[in-house]
Amino acid sequence: MNTLSAAEVLAAGVWQSGLGQVIGGLVLVAVLIGAFWFGYRVRTREPRPPQPDEQPHRPDTDQLPGEMTEYRRPAEVPRTDGAHRLMPYQLKDGGTPAEPPSEEKRKWGGISSGGFGSGGTGHGD
Repeated sequence: MNTLSAAEVLAAGVWQSGLGQVIGGLVLVAVLIGAFWFGYRVRTREPRPPQPDEQPHRPDTDQLPGEMTEYRRPAEVPRTDGAHRLMPYQLKDGGTPAEPPSEEKRKWGGISSGGFGSGGTGHGD
């Protein structure tokens, strides 16, 4: 005895004949075309990108706005006995302003530090 209704038999026949796949594909293509069309409409409402002469320009200096670079001579840290520790508010300012170090002093001293996994030889080699 067949327990399928006539509608189920018709639906199974349509699916097996390939008409269901064709209709499903057409629906999918219609949804994709609609999504592209909607995206195009949204994009046309956006303001245009600025022209090169409308772009912001960097300042003449090579520093970022609000950035300061100072060179200071190190301040000596006062020594205390072991019973009393020095609190941060008891320290003086971070040294006195100084001239920038020469280019030779700022260069790396040639010591290879080689980080983990970098293939370097290690510190001091």
